[in-house]
Amino acid sequence: MNSRERVLRAFKKIEGLPDRVPIQFDLCRSLTEQFGAALGITPEYALSYYEDLTYRISANEIRTRLGSDCVVVGGTVASGFTPERIDETVTTNEFGMHMKPGVLYVDVVKGPLEHVESVDDIDAYAFPDAYAPGRFDAAKRDIARFGSEFFVIGDAELSLFELAWHMTGLEKYLIALMTEEEWVETLNDKIEAWTLGIAMQLASIGVDAVWLGEDLGTQVSLLIDPELWRERFKPRYARMIGRLKEEYPNLIIIFHSDGAVAPLLDDFIELGVEVYNPVQPNVPGSDPELLKRTYGDKICFFGGVDQQALLPAGDADAIRRNVQFLAKTLGEGGGYLLAPAHIVQPDVAPDSLRAMIDAARS
Repeated sequence: MNSRERVLRAFKKIEGLPDRVPIQFDLCRSLTEQFGAALGITPEYALSYYEDLTYRISANEIRTRLGSDCVVVGGTVASGFTPERIDETVTTNEFGMHMKPGVLYVDVVKGPLEHVESVDDIDAYAFPDAYAPGRFDAAKRDIARFGSEFFVIGDAELSLFELAWHMTGLEKYLIALMTEEEWVETLNDKIEAWTLGIAMQLASIGVDAVWLGEDLGTQVSLLIDPELWRERFKPRYARMIGRLKEEYPNLIIIFHSDGAVAPLLDDFIELGVEVYNPVQPNVPGSDPELLKRTYGDKICFFGGVDQQALLPAGDADAIRRNVQFLAKTLGEGGGYLLAPAHIVQPDVAPDSLRAMIDAARS
């Protein structure tokens, strides 16, 4: 059984159970460099249009050599784009966001639409072209190289809400959303068109799944009222997922959201989402046994390994026990792709990640 078949069995797309729980993981730059040096592989980076997604779609050779059953591809910056340097630490991305590397992530320190006041301001903004030349060159290369043996995920994250507020600032966007300012829906229209363009192109070049989503939750609750999400965003996801499944009926739809988003799980299922990620532990509504019992016959799970406390602590026995628990609980009868709940960050030692991989593969 190769990796692609293993994941397809886990996601119940072909008959029969996988021989073990499949695994996937993303690595931050420092871990990519460390593992690359250990394996004698020069990392290949695919610069995403949003910096943190770069580490979702890069270094597939390193990840597969380490034991991942999946590769992840996505849209990069267009051919010829070069980030503009603002100062020693800040550069602009293709959207015009000012990006500054932090300790763990790259932070948006200035949005291109932070002074938006009207629909005219949105119309005057030059939105990137999802169909620009070169955007999928790296993805096509990796699909040709890995697609026959490994499960291929096409990343189209920051699909609506999160991309919008990164462009305007969170406070401004939330206030405008609540007060129903006209420009919000114009901006959302443009972002929906962008995301659908990215997702449709990924489907057309042969990915097995499209990974939609954005962070809708905090550690304790949703960021916005669930009824507001259902009114303003759910119809947009319904359109995008409907279009994708109409054109590519065998495409698997993955939805990502960090945080306590259990109140929206029924909505995700209604939309046609087949895989829920990252099943963030230690937040309300993410108990693995309850999730499997309640939703195991309706949706598959992807994620679940705690990287806020467990992986950084470096306790190999605790990591092994947690992996075994998740594999037994979420993986019973199929329906589970084991993974850390986010891109593995520099506070995780390489040996801790190896302990997770070894536990899953055994």
